[in-house]
Amino acid sequence: MSAINRLRQLLKGDDLIIAPGAYDALTARLIVDAGFPVVYATGAGISNSQLGLADVGLLTMTEMLEQTRRIVSAVDAPVIADIDTGYGNAVNLYRTVQEFVRAGVAAVQIEDQVIPKKCGHFAGKQIIPFDESVLKLKAAIEARGDSNLVIVARTDAIAVEGFAEAMHRARAYHEIGADALFVEAPRTREELAEIGRSLPGAKIANIVEGGHTPIVPANELASMGFKLALYANLALRSSVKAIQSNLMHLHKTGDSTGILDRMITMDERGRITQKGRLDAIEKRFAQIAI
Repeated sequence: MSAINRLRQLLKGDDLIIAPGAYDALTARLIVDAGFPVVYATGAGISNSQLGLADVGLLTMTEMLEQTRRIVSAVDAPVIADIDTGYGNAVNLYRTVQEFVRAGVAAVQIEDQVIPKKCGHFAGKQIIPFDESVLKLKAAIEARGDSNLVIVARTDAIAVEGFAEAMHRARAYHEIGADALFVEAPRTREELAEIGRSLPGAKIANIVEGGHTPIVPANELASMGFKLALYANLALRSSVKAIQSNLMHLHKTGDSTGILDRMITMDERGRITQKGRLDAIEKRFAQIAI
């Protein structure tokens, strides 16, 4: 079964899907290794890790595409790609969708912000006019062709024009043909519950620790009517904290003996990075004794 069809099957299931965010191939593999069935290629995480810069629309389509290809190649699980606004107007979005289909993603997430976009939990966002957002979404749906790519339609309207406009846009996106709806940055449990209860189709919640949306456990999100929960920043922010701590220890003490229990072993690194498989290929084909 293709990654796209596996994702569609999961979205039709009874269980809430939790999809942590991957910012590179290694974190994607760690996500799958931990037992999660879906990987989210996070634009914010890729901007943070690859550019060292905040998610304020600086990442280009080709940069995101290149990193997403690596993520898709590293795992067998379906990958949902964050393609922001499509990196331009409807024509740009059309090309972007086709390129990500070729990259092997199972879904793309498209948002209705103006360019340059901002992280959904940053201040100062702007959204494109409703009519333009509708036409862009129609372009994306046509661009996927017969691939059956899952289209996730995100609206950032809550922060700009209020909750009612966000709900209006989300309903319209479903009517056009979006496969899943993502209303970004609801501010209360009541708004979350209204999204889950009132909107049609599959609904996505974005859990951003410290952001505008309250952290709601998976069982509650499921009971509200959500089908998928993104934890886009958890892996990156966790890794940064661990790296900071160990680097401070090294700077203070001059050695790493006191933090060995905070590091994976050489054997574990080899397992995660498939050293054994690579060694076996080398032994078979490179005529090197290992």
